[in-house]
Amino acid sequence: MSEQTFLEAIRAGLHEEMSRDSAVYVFGEDVSLGGPFGVTKGLAEDFGTQRVVNTPISEGTVMGLAIGAATAGLRPVVEIMFIDFITLALDQLVNHAAKLYYMSGGQLAIPLTVRVQCGISGAMGAHHSQSLESWLAHVPGLQVVMPSNPADAKGLLKAAIRDDNPVVFIEHRGLYWGRGDVPNGDHLVPIGQAAVLHAGEHVTIVALANMVGAALAAADELAASGISAEVIDPRSVSPLDIGTIVESVRKTGRMVVAHEAVEQGGVGAEITAVVQQHALYYLDAPILRVAAPFAPVPASPALEKEFLPGQKRIVQSVKKLFAHS
Repeated sequence: MSEQTFLEAIRAGLHEEMSRDSAVYVFGEDVSLGGPFGVTKGLAEDFGTQRVVNTPISEGTVMGLAIGAATAGLRPVVEIMFIDFITLALDQLVNHAAKLYYMSGGQLAIPLTVRVQCGISGAMGAHHSQSLESWLAHVPGLQVVMPSNPADAKGLLKAAIRDDNPVVFIEHRGLYWGRGDVPNGDHLVPIGQAAVLHAGEHVTIVALANMVGAALAAADELAASGISAEVIDPRSVSPLDIGTIVESVRKTGRMVVAHEAVEQGGVGAEITAVVQQHALYYLDAPILRVAAPFAPVPASPALEKEFLPGQKRIVQSVKKLFAHS
């Protein structure tokens, strides 16, 4: 084990995969300079600007270039600076990358990894703070992962790069400088496998990305009130490991789903619907969601703090479930 930041773990994963496989290329705006947060810093020095390629400021062009490279046998990793800007590349990603394997009858593999960062952090306002994972999870042919700690960040990224299908790898920038232990060696985390991070008996808390830390803190706070919370990190939004979640809910009888995206149409709604299909008669109270308001993210630091869901709202929601009972 070695302690690394989330950002360092992603960089290490990229470096290892580029060293292992000469078909791995990195494309994006300013990637040879390190990108906006320094994730790709040093890669151009180690692998050259023929494999760490600066691109024009045109997300659609970059995505199309990478899809073409994937069909030709490379394993491109595309960096889109902010998930807000992936909207400019959705035609290429949704209508081509996600569908070419199916439409070619399996003749075209698209081993494409798309790195995007998301989330509410640093008062960057409505154009740089969204969480759009539910848009991407709605597309057949795309896999969507959201790590919450450095070990999973490295392991999921390496798994994504080796996958023969498109994977959108979503990084919450609020996690970049958080530290954690990362296994040494060739560490891989399977796509589509959730992690039970805290065992509990009375309520299941399912949390995504930055909200995982808030959920774990909430579990500690709830324990002081005699409530034992099980915390699950799906890690993968599509495919979703619903089996692990359902098994937990059948044990606890209660569930809260927490994510930073707005509540309406969020991943929490999908998780809620599927759990009710498989565990309705095990539930002792309605499933509750903790999410952001249905509004653009404010730029004011004070308003952003109020906008952001967190530990307090998770605890309140859990206690509300027991009031129902």
